[in-house]
Formats: sequence, structure tokens, C-alpha cells
Amino acid sequence: MENPFDDTYFMKRALQEAELAFEKGEIPVGAVIVIDNRIIARGHNLTETLNDVTAHAEMQAITAAANFLGGKYLQNCTLYVTLEPCQMCAGALYWSQISNIVYGARDEQRGCINLNTKLHPKTIMKGGVLEAQASELMKRFFIEKRNLN
Repeated sequence: MENPFDDTYFMKRALQEAELAFEKGEIPVGAVIVIDNRIIARGHNLTETLNDVTAHAEMQAITAAANFLGGKYLQNCTLYVTLEPCQMCAGALYWSQISNIVYGARDEQRGCINLNTKLHPKTIMKGGVLEAQASELMKRFFIEKRNLN
């Protein structure tokens, strides 16, 4: 029997979070954190809503997961995020000691890969999960934003 809880399943949940951000006029990035096939935290960009440059989807999810677990380390957890983490979020993920990061679309300009940002040595990162959907949502957001200005 196929496991219904695979990377695609959880990335779809992250995309739902990104849609919430989109609806609020936020850059559409969404994230969920999973442990033992269970979502323990959700987040989406809230930088405009909170007037806080650090209110990225990953940061929201990291805080929620740490609160859920009762500790700052996210070992044995997987972050699913629709866009490759930026340098700030990668730094927070480093300190959280998260085990896995799965992202949808690459961020060629601000992503942690091109900036050679270090992750925790035990963290495994994988990209390209539902990349087309994540990329399309981002493109649609910026096209609509340009058309409003």
C-alpha cells in the first residue's frame, strides 16, 4: 500500500498556506512542519500584515513547532516550504537543528543555495517538489501586483 503521506501531500498543505498569504496581499510562501507524518505547525508570510521583515513563512512555522514540541530543537522534523529558504530563514533552520527541508521552487536571487548559506550538518535538503505549482503562484502574485500599480 502506498503511503498517503508523502512529500507531495505535505507540499500541497504548504501551498494552501501560500494561498492564504496570496489572499492577504503577502508574497505567497507557505510552510508546514511535520513529525511522524503529522503536521505540527503551519505558517505563511506575514511581513506586510505584521510590519515585520522577519515574519517569513518558515519563521512562523519554526516558532509554532517549537511551541508545540515544548523545545527549540526540531530534530526528526521536516519543513515543507513552497520557496527555497532565504539566508535568514536558513540561519534559523540551522539553529533549530531541523532534520529535513523540502522546498518547491528555487529562489535564484535570494535563496540560501546560491548564497552558500550553511545548514546544520545533519539537515538534508531536497527541492523541486511541486515546483511548477509553487512557481506559478509566485509568478501570478507578481503579475497581479504589477497590474495594480
